[in-house]
Amino acid sequence: METPMDSNQTPSQPKVNMSSWGIPLAIVVGFALIAGAIFFSGNSKTAVAPSVVSEEGDPSVINPVTEDDHIRGNPNAAVTLVEYSDYDCPFCKNFHETMKQIMAEYGTDGKVAWVYRHFPLQQLHPNASTISHASECVAELAGNEGFWTFSDLVFGERTTNEPTKLDRLEEFAITAGTEASAYQECMTSNRHQTDVQEDFDNALAIGARGTPHTIVIVGDQQGVINGAQPYASVKAVIDNLLGQIEGNN
Repeated sequence: METPMDSNQTPSQPKVNMSSWGIPLAIVVGFALIAGAIFFSGNSKTAVAPSVVSEEGDPSVINPVTEDDHIRGNPNAAVTLVEYSDYDCPFCKNFHETMKQIMAEYGTDGKVAWVYRHFPLQQLHPNASTISHASECVAELAGNEGFWTFSDLVFGERTTNEPTKLDRLEEFAITAGTEASAYQECMTSNRHQTDVQEDFDNALAIGARGTPHTIVIVGDQQGVINGAQPYASVKAVIDNLLGQIEGNN
């Protein structure tokens, strides 16, 4: 995928060919569409991914990654993957596991960073916004590590056929390092709904129409990974970009 380039890009920012990934990015492996175009087979309500999604918006208007983001890995990594996700999306669960594999391989040496942002699709997952708010409360009370522990717990329990049980969130929050009373106060206050909404609005602006939707950032260039691409495909993208970066050095 080709994206706009800044003609004043400095030499310290690597230039890479975002169209050389070898993945047809408009083809969706696993994707929950915001318009409700999620399909079920028979009466079993087993999620089946739609095959194609149209792209709108502009990835270059993504909100800059800052210290306020939820970052796993090196904030100054050569390649940053910013995932817009829904805690109650079964495809997002799959991609969460993929990204944990990616970070185990590339995160330890600081080459790749993973940023989590909220894109709760209420039409499909009525509990999603509540879970997103809960994760922000955990981040406030237990820091970045607590946020990721909470997220791993939520996705670890998520199943294809059943939504996340809201009565489990407090237990997850406590395991992640919060005090029960402080967590309860935060949830009652709803003070982090504006944070969730900011992520949601930015997701729409960059062209996200379903989850997961991931922007790959190298310097001031952006590319898009749509849907729950498998580990091998994401690895191929990263290897391609890292190879180009190393070749430019």
